[in-house]
Amino acid sequence: MTLTPRAEGVIALIGFGLCIPAANWLIGNVGTFCVPQGPCLVPVAPGVMAPSGVLMIGLALVLRDLVQRRLGVGFSAAAVLAGAALSAFLAPPALVLASAVAFLLSEFADLAVYTPLQKRGLVMAVLASSVVGLVVDSIAFLYLAFGSLDFLAGQVIGKAWMVLIALPFVHLLRKRDERLGIQPA
Repeated sequence: MTLTPRAEGVIALIGFGLCIPAANWLIGNVGTFCVPQGPCLVPVAPGVMAPSGVLMIGLALVLRDLVQRRLGVGFSAAAVLAGAALSAFLAPPALVLASAVAFLLSEFADLAVYTPLQKRGLVMAVLASSVVGLVVDSIAFLYLAFGSLDFLAGQVIGKAWMVLIALPFVHLLRKRDERLGIQPA
């Protein structure tokens, strides 16, 4: 069974929208160490820790680009808002607000980088926009949620791992799109 580009976009949209509340839930509930009145942490490199939601957000950055490619930028912005609304049921209000603001800011940064580059090559566009998005998201989220950038290196490294893991799949998708003549939304 072959999915249409729109169906693929809807699947990416659902995954993207669910990454936000999943990340917010993970931060407060799962980790190898939980800071009192702070985040639960996971190791992302030797000696480097990050709030546990970092892995979901790294995945979300790639899914957001796929949503934009298949459905357009409006759908990815709506998914940020829907994800923030779902997060309200799973995380404290301050964490939800920090997450929503960080994602919206990174969405604008992503839009500025991904949109012009996607026509040249999806893998490069996803990589470049994800790097910009993960830095913007990390700085905004850590400052708003915890008033500190202590975990910035861990945030960047953790998100980068997820982006790097996803790039081969993005490359295969791009090749398939070229073979089938599928154009971005």
